[in-house]
Amino acid sequence: MPLVTFTSDFGVQTQGIGNMEAVIYAINPQAKVIHLMHGLPSFQISPAARTMETTSCMPQGYHVCVVDPGVGTNRKGIIIKTKRGDCLIGPDNGCLMTAPRMLGGIEQIVEIQNEAFMLLPVSPLFHGRHVFAPAAAHLSLGADVERFGRKLSVKQCVKAPYEEATEKNGAIAAQVIHINHYGSAHLNILHAEWDTLGSEYGNTLEIELGKQAFSAPFCKAFAEVGKGEPAILKDDYGRITVALNQGSFAQKHSAKVGDKITISKS
Repeated sequence: MPLVTFTSDFGVQTQGIGNMEAVIYAINPQAKVIHLMHGLPSFQISPAARTMETTSCMPQGYHVCVVDPGVGTNRKGIIIKTKRGDCLIGPDNGCLMTAPRMLGGIEQIVEIQNEAFMLLPVSPLFHGRHVFAPAAAHLSLGADVERFGRKLSVKQCVKAPYEEATEKNGAIAAQVIHINHYGSAHLNILHAEWDTLGSEYGNTLEIELGKQAFSAPFCKAFAEVGKGEPAILKDDYGRITVALNQGSFAQKHSAKVGDKITISKS
């Protein structure tokens, strides 16, 4: 049973989600659809890219992302085939470009051009239904990626909205890439990069966020600190999170996507 996942900024009050799922079943009734995330902040590419990274925790499949402020323009629709075997399908705006790091790397990129794999006529307003969902469905039936259109290089695609954090002299210069429902700040720090800092659980570290400076311990769980207190944690998807126990880190510290944050040893 091939797996198709959907990620979008549609929210809950939209028929678009059901429309895309119906397209999948019309083309491949045997597919299994999982709605990974539809509550992403509108038009924001960085949280979309971070969410697509979490497909690494799912079985191999065909993962569609529709966070697409450029829909109907000359921006490309693309498919990225990863070395793990997954296909990432969506707009060429950077939202698909970080996930391959968690899926073994990029094997191939193609532009979606072949109308045989589209729902015609293509709406200039809803490529999720007319381009990306049909592409995922046909791929789930075994269509070869190369049949969809011309091959692209990474340089021909829009860059990822963030690079990886860098460590220097015992400090990691990072960026907020997503604020979740609880107000926790997810950072562009991979677990492996964090480990180079040499911090152990229970250690207190210094955090600089804009003009703010404060400290927080490196914890395994939120409840290791008091209610409303900050903690630094490894999330379940390969990155580092700064959070408050039963509170919103983003609200308390006015953190937002794109903010620079530095974490260093005390």
